[in-house]
Amino acid sequence: MYHLNVVIIGAGIGGLTTGIAFQQAGYTVNVFERTRELRPAGAGISLWSNGVKVLNRLGLGDKLAAIGGQMDWMEYRSHTDELLNEIDLRPMIQQVGQRPYPVSRTDLQQMLLDALGPEQVELGVQCVGVEETETEAIAILNDGRRVSADVIIGADGVRSTVRDYVIGKTVGPRYADYVNWNGIVPMSDDLPPGNSWVIYVGEGKRASMMPIGGDRFYFFFGAPMSAGTTVEPSDRREELAQLFQGWAQPVQNLIKHLDPLQTNRLEIGDLEPLDRLVRGRVALVGDSGHATTPTLGQGGCQALEDVEILTRYLLTTTISVPDALQRYGEARKDRTRDLVLKARKRTNVIYAKDPDQTAAWYQQLKQEIPSDVTDAIAKIILAGPFG
Repeated sequence: MYHLNVVIIGAGIGGLTTGIAFQQAGYTVNVFERTRELRPAGAGISLWSNGVKVLNRLGLGDKLAAIGGQMDWMEYRSHTDELLNEIDLRPMIQQVGQRPYPVSRTDLQQMLLDALGPEQVELGVQCVGVEETETEAIAILNDGRRVSADVIIGADGVRSTVRDYVIGKTVGPRYADYVNWNGIVPMSDDLPPGNSWVIYVGEGKRASMMPIGGDRFYFFFGAPMSAGTTVEPSDRREELAQLFQGWAQPVQNLIKHLDPLQTNRLEIGDLEPLDRLVRGRVALVGDSGHATTPTLGQGGCQALEDVEILTRYLLTTTISVPDALQRYGEARKDRTRDLVLKARKRTNVIYAKDPDQTAAWYQQLKQEIPSDVTDAIAKIILAGPFG
């Protein structure tokens, strides 16, 4: 399909990348974002090789490498600092044909915005509804405008309005029974090496440091917690110090280094897999269609895969827009469903939904062959659109 007019709802990773891909396809693109300032939810993101390959294909590889971290090793350690497993990621990188790049979400979003062109994004505008005729889709905006397009892309996140139209009802996220704290700290001598991703596990919790560009670590903590708890931002260091009391010294050092006012505290959830990702001329990408817990590191990567597959189907058919979108939806439904459920299962193990199962996992980490870990990661990556 050529010369399409596209409206994209949402200017996160999925929305901006869709805009870039569609611009390169020669489409007219307009992006509407409900917030008045682009402030990503969360501090960092792990872009595994399947997601990186999509950005490489869009000509952004050099810029991504410049903001990404050098992650050569992965370590699992107990909360008392016992080394459980040390995994060399370099053989896996050779196997899948691309290095992963953990990045700051702010850096990634700015890179994408620059590539798209800030003038293509209208901030402070919310989509409140969608309609269709036989020849067009219409985005209804909160300022009263009705914007017609050949295609509408819902990239408006886990609480998507566009999703309501696609599936014909309103659904919200399912709470995954844990809280995630995350942020960014400078690398220092009292933290792990700058080319390693270190994950501390124990007591049904975890703490992690992952290298990103600019000699910084993206960190996150996770702990089981009932829904609805709140803590003032200024008190988040004290909250973490209590929850992770007695943990390994690098974890204590991390807590001392972090800025509580710049530390996010998020109740983590996911979406029940949807029956469909497409209705007529309207399609979902990213979290709006398949929000997942972050325990596989595939949330952003799956949004990028969505963009690649969606663009391919639109560019390689002249039958109709609905036909191309339907083929996209069928191509993506099973893969995204499987990864959402796999991440959910892993979340339950990490955060002690069944304490005996979690204790068995800790023992498994001690005995696991490193290649088993990297083979599992590679299997997910190689099932992506670029192998």
